[in-house]
Amino acid sequence: MAKLQVEGDELVVTMHTTEELGAFHGPVRVPLAAVQSVRSVDDPWAELRGLRAPGTGIPGVIALGTLRGTFGKDFVAVYHHRPGVVVELQGAEFSRLVVTADDAVEVAAHVAAAVPGCGPAGGAAPGQPVG
Repeated sequence: MAKLQVEGDELVVTMHTTEELGAFHGPVRVPLAAVQSVRSVDDPWAELRGLRAPGTGIPGVIALGTLRGTFGKDFVAVYHHRPGVVVELQGAEFSRLVVTADDAVEVAAHVAAAVPGCGPAGGAAPGQPVG
């Protein structure tokens, strides 16, 4: 399953090789300075917007790859109806990252703590803004 990781001054979505094939994309790297907000959500399917191009999708099962619309592009790695993390970006290749994470509250807190000015997300409830 794809993971959000902080590596130095970047936020990285890492994926297994089969996920990269399904997403038609390698690891996604964005500068931490581009992160505007981070939040955990109970069901990331409600966060998806736009048309998948390119990527893989089966509604309710998998959404993997780039979603495009008037907002620009989002990168998504969403599996079933499990918790996830939504990262709002500015000045990066993607407008948002939406990634399934079983430990979404902890992942959101870790990312927020690494972003200057975003602050720690300790105690943030799923679906609530962190930064």
